[in-house]
Amino acid sequence: MSIKISHQFDAGAIEVLRAEDPSAIELNIRKDSHADIVQWFYFRVQGARATPLNMRFLNAGSSAYPDGWIDYQAVASYDRETWFRVPTSYDGKVMTIEHAPEFDSVYYAYFEPYSWERHLALLDSAQLSPLVKQVDLGSTVEGRDLNLLVIGDPDSAKKVWVIARQHPGETMAEWFVEGMVEALLDPANPFGRQCLNEAVFYVVPNMNPDGSVRGNLRTNAAGANLNREWMTPTMARSPEVFLVKQKMHEIGCDLFLDIHGDEGLPYVFVAGSESLETFGAAQAAEQQRFVDDFKVASPDFQDVHGYGVTPFTPETLTMGSPHITHAFGCLSLTLEMPFKDNANDPDPEAGWSGPRSVELGKAILQPVLRSLLA
Repeated sequence: MSIKISHQFDAGAIEVLRAEDPSAIELNIRKDSHADIVQWFYFRVQGARATPLNMRFLNAGSSAYPDGWIDYQAVASYDRETWFRVPTSYDGKVMTIEHAPEFDSVYYAYFEPYSWERHLALLDSAQLSPLVKQVDLGSTVEGRDLNLLVIGDPDSAKKVWVIARQHPGETMAEWFVEGMVEALLDPANPFGRQCLNEAVFYVVPNMNPDGSVRGNLRTNAAGANLNREWMTPTMARSPEVFLVKQKMHEIGCDLFLDIHGDEGLPYVFVAGSESLETFGAAQAAEQQRFVDDFKVASPDFQDVHGYGVTPFTPETLTMGSPHITHAFGCLSLTLEMPFKDNANDPDPEAGWSGPRSVELGKAILQPVLRSLLA
């Protein structure tokens, strides 16, 4: 029997070491295209219907986040629409997926992908609303479009910014944005209607188009981690941050949400800007109110597990959320979702997933509205 493993498609990434024997397939997780970051994988297997596959990822232990493989289950799909978890183990060095496909072709990935085609479809469908203007901010390192959705009345006094996928492999972030945009534009959603009565939303669904298409976890086509570029972005190394930051200073910002995924923690949580020396009692109260409201809006969100408060370092202001709090004095949060499952409410079939991220995106409008009305 001949098995074929391929990855030459949107966001595909894997290195095949040997695949002659389905019970002893050996793989390496490929590095980001221009950086030594090893974590994201996405590949297709053909010719293995009803055949038990044993796929060993030999370099998992030397990946960027090896703790991410503890209690982790990879995702698989036959149609790239419905994704499910498959048995995955990790011995501290090697990660192993064991699965017998039910059909001739199957895809395996680190997390449910969000394709470039779906990204374009999100932009195009949103612009059909009279409430939306699609703006071209400029081009990425490799010349891809960097687009902004302006949702609501640009003359609104309050400006809400939401960005996603600074780290391109954190695809749950764009699933989240899809849900939030859908809720904002749903005339039957009272939180969406009221949010647009109070503010205009500036949404960048994908901050890192090049990294997304290339199948990178954290970096763009110049090898830059965009969430460390906010202090001094350049058009040569990080045009994505440069262009968004330029637009933010042109327009202003009253609330900023930076949407991410976390490799290790099986929870949904936020990280704030407490480490800033200028972070005062009023900002702390505003942040806590948002957290408390979000817990009511979505049982998937919690504030027991997270990063905690870290001390201020020179690196702090290079990151999106603290940089924006420092620059605009506004509430600014980094939202993290898991690559694994939500330990507070596990889903054995899908784990944390694209559809669940969509629902979280819809739910965030409730705490956003409360923040706008405060």
